[in-house]
Amino acid sequence: MKLQAGDKAPLFRLKSSDETEFALQDLLSKNVIVYFYPKDNTPGCTIEAKDFSALLESFAAKDYVIVGISPDSPKCHQNFIAKQNLKILLLSDTDKSVASAYGAYGTKMMYGKEVQGIIRSTFIIGKDGVIKQSFYNVKAKDHAQKVLESLE
Repeated sequence: MKLQAGDKAPLFRLKSSDETEFALQDLLSKNVIVYFYPKDNTPGCTIEAKDFSALLESFAAKDYVIVGISPDSPKCHQNFIAKQNLKILLLSDTDKSVASAYGAYGTKMMYGKEVQGIIRSTFIIGKDGVIKQSFYNVKAKDHAQKVLESLE
């Protein structure tokens, strides 16, 4: 099921790269941008993470925090952050339950075949925990900029 503007954002509690637990409720002192991506250190995911990191201050100026979520382990996230010099919070959804709750896990096309996997998706969540905007099947290139522009 895909989430739309006006839907309550599914709550979650996940571990970060340093094994600290973060819950959505803990982040709602600000607006939150949650984006789901398939895998650390892959070309598209690296572009997206680096772009969100590069625009972090612009998002912060608008009172937004950025959270990237993938099925990778906290250790894998640690390596990804160090290797790519990322500034964003990455959380581990190893069982894909959070991605599933957001409609960001399911059947997708890859190289002409239907496969089960993470559907690259982004959600803009207000301080009230309600989704303001959702983006599904996004392209990694320039996506962070498009999300920033959508906040105008």
